[in-house]
Amino acid sequence: MERAVRFIILSVVFYVSQINCQEAILHISNERTNREYCIVYNQSWTPVSQTFDKATQYPLVNMTSTVLCDTSGVIPAVVKGKALVVMRGDCDFSQKAQVAQSLGATTLLIASKTLLITPSANDSEYAKVTIPLALMRYRDFIEAQQVFSEGMQVKLYAPTYPKIDVSLVVMLLIAMVTVTLGGFWSGACERDRMNGDGDRGESKADPKELFLYSPLKVVIFVVLMCGMLVLMYYFYNVMVYFIIVIFCLASASALFSCIDAVMEILSCPSGSFSIKSCNFSVRSLILAAVCISIAVVWGVYRNEDRWIWILQDLLGVAFCLNFMRTVSLSNFKICVILLSLLLLYDVFFVFITPFFTKNGVSIMVQVALGPEASGEKTQGNMVAVPAEPQAPSEKLPVVMRVPRFSAWAQNLCGMQFSILGYGDIIIPGLLVAYCSRFDVWVNSSKKVYFISCCIAYLLGMIVTFAVMLLSGMGQPALLYLVPFTLITSAVVAGCRGEMRLFWAGTTYMVLDSSREPLLPEGRTDGYIGETC
Repeated sequence: MERAVRFIILSVVFYVSQINCQEAILHISNERTNREYCIVYNQSWTPVSQTFDKATQYPLVNMTSTVLCDTSGVIPAVVKGKALVVMRGDCDFSQKAQVAQSLGATTLLIASKTLLITPSANDSEYAKVTIPLALMRYRDFIEAQQVFSEGMQVKLYAPTYPKIDVSLVVMLLIAMVTVTLGGFWSGACERDRMNGDGDRGESKADPKELFLYSPLKVVIFVVLMCGMLVLMYYFYNVMVYFIIVIFCLASASALFSCIDAVMEILSCPSGSFSIKSCNFSVRSLILAAVCISIAVVWGVYRNEDRWIWILQDLLGVAFCLNFMRTVSLSNFKICVILLSLLLLYDVFFVFITPFFTKNGVSIMVQVALGPEASGEKTQGNMVAVPAEPQAPSEKLPVVMRVPRFSAWAQNLCGMQFSILGYGDIIIPGLLVAYCSRFDVWVNSSKKVYFISCCIAYLLGMIVTFAVMLLSGMGQPALLYLVPFTLITSAVVAGCRGEMRLFWAGTTYMVLDSSREPLLPEGRTDGYIGETC
């Protein structure tokens, strides 16, 4: 009985989560080959089959020499029982469809040289049209003519796709792996510092790292972030290239650090040679060349949506990992201040700024996606797809991007992506990294703080995706991630009786101070030992 209830619930959820869209697929074939093209239709007016197997195949008749506003010049015997393709213009969609019906046509395709929009008509006209009606790009039809020449057979179908796309699972996996590895790396570096690498147990703060130990520094950091976001909003066309160059340099350096650390763990030989008393590592030179090449390839092909997202995500993961390793929060108080301020920052720029912008789009979304992002535009149940190739619009490399694999028809019309900002990984990741370091300070062999914070981050991401799917709109992830991670970390510290230690942490204000573990494993009393 319990299994049956579970099956029914899952079936209902799966059924409800299926989405019918206004984009469909035009399958053209002959005896030798086949191609698929984007079409736009109105599923509430002239629905088509949802699967390829159930779709009816018809011969295609080329009538692009006419707009088919009347029957003049058309021989009914030529078009009867066939699909027609005519040009857009001169009369509305319903008139063309009614003329095609009177001639005995089974399907009407309207070739357009302008923006493809969801076809519609007056309410009184809807019932008069009974055949499938869709718009296609004129350039797609010209390409099909070149490929097939003659004897074209067509099928129209509009596959549904699940609301819970595979891309969300991939995005969740990317975020979790990055946060977990970044936290683990930060803890491992802290352990190495405390061990002193054999230097009589002394540990020093790495001068290459940035330690946030002052609330004033945190406030300045957040203010600078706000200022940078506003600058990018108002001067996007200039700032975007500056950010792209910075990203290429920073991500290449970060990728080098990540791979070099892995090669150190694997004890890969470095090999060295000298030129004029200067020592060079063969491994480092080869690795640097590879990392720079990857960044350059991304920079050159950054607007190629079909595959460049893989390189952007690779460089983004490396950037986030290196940021979590090199920027350290000294105590839980700093974590609370930073994450709380950035939570307000995220909510303000996502939910509040639409009331002040001219187009009603939040500053955060417009900066992340670009003010002139090409591709498919949606508004309610209507869609608009460019009929001609659009000039690539520059986008800031500040998000992880994963294609919506299930939205096949939508991807034919224009690649659709699920996105997650780097900040939604880095900001909670800094707290995860602090928890990992605190486990080292208190000699926690079970890594209680680190594991608990990672689990909290996972639950926060799941809630973020759930709210996004239920509301049908993007969410500021920090709105859910910050409470989950902060509250969980505080509860763990309280339950272990280490809240005072967890809150105070350490400061690194003097670089030559030696530090011992704050507490041996199992002890929960006492204060932080003498620190500088």
